[in-house]
Amino acid sequence: MRISRLYLPVPMETGAEIALDEERAHYLRTVLRLKRGFDLTVFNGEGGEFAARIVACHREEVSLTVGEYRPVDRESWLGVHLGLGISRGERMDLAIQKAVELGVGAITPLFTERCVVQLDPERKAQRLEHWRRVVWAACEQSGRNRVPEVLEPRSLEAWLPVAAGLKIFLDPHAASGLRALDPPVGSVTLLSGPEGGFSDAERDAAVLAAFIPVRLGPRVLRTETAALAALAAIQTLWGDLAA
Repeated sequence: MRISRLYLPVPMETGAEIALDEERAHYLRTVLRLKRGFDLTVFNGEGGEFAARIVACHREEVSLTVGEYRPVDRESWLGVHLGLGISRGERMDLAIQKAVELGVGAITPLFTERCVVQLDPERKAQRLEHWRRVVWAACEQSGRNRVPEVLEPRSLEAWLPVAAGLKIFLDPHAASGLRALDPPVGSVTLLSGPEGGFSDAERDAAVLAAFIPVRLGPRVLRTETAALAALAAIQTLWGDLAA
């Protein structure tokens, strides 16, 4: 039977007892239907993971004891920062979830000219919290013990000047693909557009900011497909998917 994994952003050490908050208690008790005495794995995003055992599981309390520390590292040696044009609902969630599974190190949601999602300050905060929860769940599922950061959504114009490393943007009109690029010396910043793609002005701005346009084959991919295909190709060429 597979051992469940749980992200707990709290200090941990072997022998400690942790009482879970209501959200995580409900998840273990009602969703996973775990009972007292069940074993699981816990991690706090700082690297490595701990064995744990449930010592109380009822309506008033769910708590666990922290066991042996395991210095397990499942991070890619290639740091990738994804600038992701904001798309609607499940498309954005899917792109974020799978980007975590593919080893992305950080994600910045981006407002672009053709972005169909408009967020006021309250909704922006709600969506950011939601996206971070998507990341937590993806780390639990994929075995990652470090949690990629989802940064505050910002405009493409504001984000382009602060991008670093080998800077790539996905453009179906580009003349060449990823294989034409030299392997990165450090990190990679990948820019992927929203539904509808980038405008001509945004393409020009990306090139001025030293982003290299690349295409992913002869077909036009949907926004969530393009980002994931590019991440998989990058990790295969330069990261750990081919390890």
